[in-house]
Order: sequence, then C-alpha cells, then structure tokens
Amino acid sequence: MSLELAIFVIVGAIAVASALLMVISRNAVHSALWLILNFACIAFFYLTLGATFMALAQITVYAGAIMVLFLFVIMMIGPQRLPEPEAPIRWQTPVTVFLAVVLGTVFLIVAFAAILSGQVTVPGALHDVPTQAYGSGESIGSVLFNAYLLPFEMVSVVLLVAMIGAVVFTRNGTHSTGAE
Repeated sequence: MSLELAIFVIVGAIAVASALLMVISRNAVHSALWLILNFACIAFFYLTLGATFMALAQITVYAGAIMVLFLFVIMMIGPQRLPEPEAPIRWQTPVTVFLAVVLGTVFLIVAFAAILSGQVTVPGALHDVPTQAYGSGESIGSVLFNAYLLPFEMVSVVLLVAMIGAVVFTRNGTHSTGAE
C-alpha cells in the first residue's frame, strides 16, 4: 500500500467517524465540533486533488463562517442536551440495520464494478492531477476581480448589511415587533 493511499484511507476513516459522531452526538455543541472536523477532512481531500481554492473555501466558508453561525445560534437558544426517547420503536432498529447493510452492499458492488470497468480510477494517483491553472486561486481571483467586480462588491455590501442587521436584532431589549 502506498503512502498516499494509506493517508487517504486514514483521513477517510476520520471523515466517516466524525460524520457519524456528529449525527449521534446528544450535545449540540459537540455535534457542531464533529462537523468542523469533518469539514477539515473534506478540505484535505480537496488539497490532495490539487483544488487549493476549494480547500480554502471549504475551511473559510464552511468551517469558519457557517460553523460560527451554527454555534452562535446554539448559544442563543441554549446548548441543552436532547432528551432521552421515551419508548423506542421496536421495528425501527432492525429495519435500519437491514437497510444500511443492503444499501452499503449495493454501493460497494456498484463502486467495484465501476473501478473494474476502467472508467473510474482508484484515488491515490496524485501525479494524474491536471497541472494547468484552471480552477487555481489565481485564475479564479483574476476572473472574479476583473469580469465580475461590480457583482462581487454588491454581494459584499449586502452581506455586510445583513451582518449589521443580525447584530442589531440580537442585542438584548432591541427586538422590534413593528407595533411601537
């Protein structure tokens, strides 16, 4: 097993484990932190594919901005734990396990059939990544700040106004109902 494939398998296992822990976590803050770890693993996969812009966007937009928003909302409503279910449905667990096994088996069969047909290659061959500048941070920035400068600036102003509005609305005692 090559080093690249070993790293891919390890990071993939961390990504799957963090996604599962995010879903089964009973604490909302812990769930959000597991999701941040999952986002970091996805950014690592983007880096291995040579998509540096997508990796940085994954970290800044998702792990940064979206998760700060999630944690902000969690802290506003209170990070309470989920209540224990009163009576679990008896048939739900066996049906879930059966569907997971069947769908997982079908997925693996389709994946192996695609790999064996030669239409899909196994990850780990990083030297096959295109070396052209298409999709790089420099080419995206050049197009964004030359051809789309006005829409980019308009979006930044709208986001700034939305951020100021969110801060104003969340201040204590300043909720406006319109019936003043």
